Amino acid sequence: MTATNQRQGTNQQQEQTLSMRWSITHALDEELARDDRVCLIGQDIGRPGGTFGLTRGLLDKYGAARVRDAPISEEGLADLTLGAAIAGCRPVLEIMFMDFLALTMDALVNQAAKTHYLSDGAIPVPMVVRTLAGAGFRVGSHHSQSLESWFTHVPGLKVVYPSTPSDTKGLLKAAIRDDNPVLFCEHKALLSSKGPVPGGDHVVPLGQAEVKRTGTAVTVVTYGRTVPVVLAAAEQLAGEGIEVEVVDPRTLLPLDTDTILESVAKTSRLAIVHEAPGPSGFGAEIAARVADEGLYYLDAPIKRITGAFYPVPVGEAEDLLFPDAARIAGELRELVR
Repeated sequence: MTATNQRQGTNQQQEQTLSMRWSITHALDEELARDDRVCLIGQDIGRPGGTFGLTRGLLDKYGAARVRDAPISEEGLADLTLGAAIAGCRPVLEIMFMDFLALTMDALVNQAAKTHYLSDGAIPVPMVVRTLAGAGFRVGSHHSQSLESWFTHVPGLKVVYPSTPSDTKGLLKAAIRDDNPVLFCEHKALLSSKGPVPGGDHVVPLGQAEVKRTGTAVTVVTYGRTVPVVLAAAEQLAGEGIEVEVVDPRTLLPLDTDTILESVAKTSRLAIVHEAPGPSGFGAEIAARVADEGLYYLDAPIKRITGAFYPVPVGEAEDLLFPDAARIAGELRELVR
């Protein structure tokens, strides 16, 4: 049953500047108001408002039946969310950190991803798993990993990884409305980043990349935290006459290969940047697709610029592991020249 009520009046606002943190809260609020089947599940998401305040105020607005605090058992929470989705709800599960997804693998990979297929389409699984991904808080190897490529290997799942407040809100709303299980990655280092977010019912379709900056010298495909880092490098190189085109897939699974190939056909060079370590990282999949379908567009080898293959340390040493704007600019300069 879908309910339209007075809370939807908040959707009629004009474009506003929001942090990624608040774009998540707004998306959840609007979807809870739009559809009575939507519910939230997670640790400390009720009265505390979430570890990072992302569900603040929603318990008072929608009640404990729809904003459900849960005990510390990621495996149990994932099973509960799966059951709720099969029973007709549209649950959104919050797993505090991506590292903890290892405890949910059976429910996500062996059950949620396969149920629609095994039921011959009779049983949809409209569940979203939100999780904070990546480094940036210098809190060590158990709270800082980038594991998105684990899940892009699973048929039946969708994997979303936004980089701006606008995309975060629009993609989260689309994920909640999708009838498939969706892993929604929110990079913790971007939570305070701000940007314009359209008013109204702002929805960004899953599976559509966006060109964040146009250029002719080289294509850079990047997502999540490294999007603003690449854009900073592109600004630096523009002063040298090197125009970088930046493509943000936004959704990793399904991947919008067409937009990437169109860009590579224009620039004839490709670099892929991500925070996760290089070996078996998602950049390898992007490189493989371009090699398969656009090899003859290329005038130079494909370059991957990634995080180090090393456990994330505690403290400032974390900063040494990941590509910064200076390193990215240097490697792009070499690729172009």
